[in-house]
Amino acid sequence: MSALVITSPFLPAEPLRKRAPAFDEHGKALSDFMVLFPGLVSKPQHHIQSTIEHIQKVFAEYNQAVVFAELNLKLSLLWISVKPIPGIRFQICESLRAVIPEARTVSHI
Repeated sequence: MSALVITSPFLPAEPLRKRAPAFDEHGKALSDFMVLFPGLVSKPQHHIQSTIEHIQKVFAEYNQAVVFAELNLKLSLLWISVKPIPGIRFQICESLRAVIPEARTVSHI
């Protein structure tokens, strides 16, 4: 996986659909989902940094599956693109909630 991208709440960014990959290196369609961290943007900086570190540790466990991840601090929203592995979205969400209890899955198809 490439590094977790953290977007600035102050700078405009290119649309996510242009940045997030749609296919893996073998041409298979990737699966996307989102995780919300309610009120993260209003938390103290040390809490935000701790949350980012927890996210990175979880992604290190799933580095074979996570292809792209972007944390939008303005929206307190994490976008995750994963390889098409059955059950991987559920596993990642459960791992995130284990270390960040306030994490909420927004989209899980």
